[in-house]
Amino acid sequence: MYRTFAEKLAEPDLIELDDRIYVLRFEVMKVTSVYAAVKDLLARGVIRPGQTLVDSSSGIYGHALALVCRELGLKCHIFASVAVDTAIRTQLKYLGATFDQVPPSESLKHDQETRVRRVHAYLNEHPDAYWMRQYHDDVHYVGYEKVANSLIGELGSADLTLVGGVGTGASTGAMSRYLRAAGGDVRVAGIQPFGSRSFGAESVPLDGFIIAGIGSGIRFDNIDYSAYDDIHWLDFDVAAAGCRHLLSTTGVFAGLSAGAGWQVARYHRSVEPTGGPIVFIAADPGHRYVDKVYPLDGPLVADPGYRPAVISDLADIAGPWCTTNWARRSFSVRDNLPELELLAS
Repeated sequence: MYRTFAEKLAEPDLIELDDRIYVLRFEVMKVTSVYAAVKDLLARGVIRPGQTLVDSSSGIYGHALALVCRELGLKCHIFASVAVDTAIRTQLKYLGATFDQVPPSESLKHDQETRVRRVHAYLNEHPDAYWMRQYHDDVHYVGYEKVANSLIGELGSADLTLVGGVGTGASTGAMSRYLRAAGGDVRVAGIQPFGSRSFGAESVPLDGFIIAGIGSGIRFDNIDYSAYDDIHWLDFDVAAAGCRHLLSTTGVFAGLSAGAGWQVARYHRSVEPTGGPIVFIAADPGHRYVDKVYPLDGPLVADPGYRPAVISDLADIAGPWCTTNWARRSFSVRDNLPELELLAS
């Protein structure tokens, strides 16, 4: 029995789907990192009960922070992107959080910069508030140690391929760290949308729909570039087709990043048919994507038919899907940074 709802949400379910492909399914993935991070900060005296925690969010981080703050006796204020829908705003309200939603932006970069700018202004007006810095503080790694250990226990080994969105770096980056520390032979395939600057695709135009939570318009310090063996860039159509195929063939109803993960996992199995287990991450259910991703009049197909173009130079990044062997190399996005991003360091 779980003592609290947050405790339950912090633990994902591992489900075997087909051909040694597994989905690590979360209800609200960010609860895993936020729950552990906030408890760690409280234990170290960095924050105290009753204090206001503030951050920027495109959806599930804000929900997670509000839930954890309610449970642990803290206040919460969120600067929300336009992607934060009515369902999440409703939960923020009833969990006792306050929030400001920024207007629509022409780019992921502008959206995230606007939200971080609002955070700085809020901190100037409320100096006692604490910025969680989900993009920059690796305290958000801590909660994934338990998840990594659980994976090892259920699969009987830490030798696997891990597939998931890069986002702020805390999920796939953290899990690879803990799996490798346990001696695992771990291949990590990170997923990015076009237009994300983390791995050099910021010059490629977005295709009209941001895959919330897996890309970056500004620099994220939490990303350990050397953790990733492969990087995949996918557009909305590829990820959405993956969502529909995942639901129709396995029953798993999940969001866009999971649809992208299913596509990437199946591709890796096709090129390594006798390889070890492949685990892809489903960060949230598909409810917030129903209108755009799961139309009732949409076609049901046996296989979406997408396959990636394999590239060796970042200059060749192009849609709808391409991939490169990143080979755990480092990467710098610090050149010519605007003042705002330097302040966020």
